[in-house]
Amino acid sequence: MSESISPGALAVRYLGGPTATLDIGGVRLLTDPTFDPPGDYPIGERKLVKTAGPAVATSGLGPVDAVLLSHDQHPDNLDRAGRAYLDHADLVLSTASARERLGATVTALPNWETFELPRPAGGTLRITGVPAQHGPDGTEHLVGEVTGFVVSGGGLPTVYVSGDNASLDVVRAIAERMGPVDVALLFAGAASTPLVPGGFLTLPSDQAAQAVEILGARHVVPLHFEHWGHFTQGADTLVDAFEAAGLTERLHLLKPGERIELQDHS
Repeated sequence: MSESISPGALAVRYLGGPTATLDIGGVRLLTDPTFDPPGDYPIGERKLVKTAGPAVATSGLGPVDAVLLSHDQHPDNLDRAGRAYLDHADLVLSTASARERLGATVTALPNWETFELPRPAGGTLRITGVPAQHGPDGTEHLVGEVTGFVVSGGGLPTVYVSGDNASLDVVRAIAERMGPVDVALLFAGAASTPLVPGGFLTLPSDQAAQAVEILGARHVVPLHFEHWGHFTQGADTLVDAFEAAGLTERLHLLKPGERIELQDHS
């Protein structure tokens, strides 16, 4: 159960990389758990380099009602400490591929299907699986299956958690089907690795700003734009892109460990 916040509000605490807690409707959610220290993390013959550890250890998270896991196949989204954490998590929502690899600890949430969590004060929190494309068109066989999430509930803001998505067409499909969102947690950073030469695996900063316009989001909290060597853009380019788009007031760049409360949409 989450700590107390204003009714109809969302509180986001940025822990580093793709990892954050969301307190909404009396429920606490955790995105892509990564709690390992800095260092080299091999993927086959390649490696990813982590440059900073988390702002909070798993022991400092408090009770978490559900983990929103965008995918399990890359260590910058689920590392060794994150995997250990999942072994004791109450609920993990992710892809069908993640369930195949991780087993019964994961509940698969297909695109456009909804899982309902009870809220302590009554009613439910709805978590809907939505598409994500972790690279240019035609690269899913290289990067694997990824998912995003839309979180909603009566009297609550609607929140989009993108996961590792690099496609504005995917964002458009989500906006058309789910309607405008109040808050977008966008994985940014223009990630690039030799796996997809010349292509981005997450949104570059200018496209993150475009995604906010497409979604109609009043607030955006960027995630997964720092702390790994394969990000080609970061906080500075996000600031510049949102300023160029006239969206500076919507951008909330949090420091690791920082928490922000975003009020309801009414």
